[in-house]
Amino acid sequence: MASSQSTSNLLESAHIDPQIFELRPDYRALLMVVERIPPGPSDDSSEALLQGAESRVKELLSKQPVTELPHIAAWRETYKTFGAKPQKTRNSLEALTRRAESGLPRVNRLTDIYNAISVKHQIPLGGEDLDKYVGSPFLVRATGQEQFQTFSSGEPQMELAAPGEPIWCDEAGITCRRWNWRQGPRTALADETTRVLFILDALEPLSDEALERAADELAMELTRLSPEVRTASRIIRAPVSA
Repeated sequence: MASSQSTSNLLESAHIDPQIFELRPDYRALLMVVERIPPGPSDDSSEALLQGAESRVKELLSKQPVTELPHIAAWRETYKTFGAKPQKTRNSLEALTRRAESGLPRVNRLTDIYNAISVKHQIPLGGEDLDKYVGSPFLVRATGQEQFQTFSSGEPQMELAAPGEPIWCDEAGITCRRWNWRQGPRTALADETTRVLFILDALEPLSDEALERAADELAMELTRLSPEVRTASRIIRAPVSA
């Protein structure tokens, strides 16, 4: 399990396959490990964050359609590069932004917090329970043989990743399909979660500064839960050509 290795080793061992950067050389992943989080369900604080994010979306969409919001538009174009149809397969940011008009989902405190940060800062953002995680994260393009656990009508179901789609994985298998489309239930956050790996996905025109602001706010909201909370982060980007 991830708990058997240090936070620094987990972050340093994380990697992204060069084929990912062939799709989008401007892609950056900000990985943040947060530990010693006090467990708990949704509360007034997470509710306030969600309401603030919903208001932000209404403001944004009063000026332009959801598909023209800059970062959403960039991800829609990127999905086309690996064969996904963005009108049917929406990245997590677009899916949440569309839901925000009528009300974001209320799941649990940690999920509510990161969903609110995702929508407010317009960045795809996922969270993995590190006590259910195996090894370090890596992002690769699927061969088409990788299995992904999901649910259909409340029943567990196995799917195969589509050949070429980007998949976040740990040593036990896929944790998120199609870059940031659907997370698996194995490492999903719960009321009892105390250790989390957050992944923030960025493409141009989103700047490094905007990416770091979102991460800083996420860290700030989590450290408010307890003075014992500890955070560490790393940005992975394409290697600089010689």
